[in-house]
Amino acid sequence: MVEVEGYDAVTEAAGTGVDLSGLRELNSLTVMRALRDNSPATVTELSQRTGLSRPAADVIAQSLVAGGWATVIEPGSSSTVGRPARRYRFRSTAGHVIGLDIGVHKVLLLLTDLSGEVVHSERRTVSADAEPEQRLAALDDVIRESLAATGLSASEIWAVTAGVSGPVDATGRTRLFTPIPGWADVDLAAHLARTFGCPVVVENDCKLAALAERWKGAASDASDVVYLLAGMRIGAGLIIDGVLRRGHGGAAGEIGALKNVRWLAAPSHLENCPGVPESVSADDAAAWVFDAARRGDKNAKTAVTKYVKDLAVGAAALVLTLDPQVVIYGGGFSRSADIVLEPLHRELARLCLRVPELRASTLGADSVALGAVRLALNELDNRLFNSTLSSPSAPRGNAVS
Repeated sequence: MVEVEGYDAVTEAAGTGVDLSGLRELNSLTVMRALRDNSPATVTELSQRTGLSRPAADVIAQSLVAGGWATVIEPGSSSTVGRPARRYRFRSTAGHVIGLDIGVHKVLLLLTDLSGEVVHSERRTVSADAEPEQRLAALDDVIRESLAATGLSASEIWAVTAGVSGPVDATGRTRLFTPIPGWADVDLAAHLARTFGCPVVVENDCKLAALAERWKGAASDASDVVYLLAGMRIGAGLIIDGVLRRGHGGAAGEIGALKNVRWLAAPSHLENCPGVPESVSADDAAAWVFDAARRGDKNAKTAVTKYVKDLAVGAAALVLTLDPQVVIYGGGFSRSADIVLEPLHRELARLCLRVPELRASTLGADSVALGAVRLALNELDNRLFNSTLSSPSAPRGNAVS
């Protein structure tokens, strides 16, 4: 990093025709990134993390406070000799993002600040056979109520990411396949753009859940991850070398489309298990079977065994192809990981050359929406740290500038 606040750096840069304002901007962004990732921090700590001199870091930190990107924590009383150092904190409330999970049965919204701290959550239950208009109306409701609850306007949201079921192409649509009725024809990004002027991204739910697990969940220590979204639909999200993989057409991980893999049929073993009471709905049948298997019910244990065997076929194919560090068992069925992971490990040991560590998701029903938040924050990073650093209170238009 070129330091521009010191005399020598400025003189040298001027002699080579370098744009000094650009260098100052670059240094400001570097200090802000260091402050955001390790907040609060003293000027000395910022200097060490950025490679800038202490006077340069001090000037930039003060300019970030003046611009609304940071706040000052004044030193308290101390028994140590000398004047205690003031500390600077990244102002995470300077902006907000929204992560959405638009699933077969629900619409979930998480509204967070720039550090990913959840400020508000809103959920609506949606019928599995709801028409797109009904699902979009539920989406509009959770957006409207979330903004009202937080006192924010749509113009104060800096990025929005929505997770949907099915592979998502470059246009944000699920034309290849989706279990949501009529959703292949829905232009979700355009619908959201009618409310928000910020960047809007649409992504597959499995991929977002994988991203969330590496950010805040069970895969935070891993760079090579296979995430299994296990519910009435089985899907996979892939993270290789720390990067979420989409594939050329957005269909990476959709191994269940191959019928020989048996993922399409796997949940039916639970739905059709003998002994499930008629009073139990199809949506709750799997939970009933898992509970019955824990109690030792023979039919339920057989159903779980068949389910795991089918699940293992696709999981083994991914493990043999990618050789991941960990496999995360997530989705709605992850609440029953206690009776799934051990037999799944046995099946993978029978099918694979090397069995990665199997872990249960720690994020539960919020995983897709949290992954959407992470992707929204990534979008902000890409725009912010490749752009100029204006005041966060300034009008943002269609992008963070």
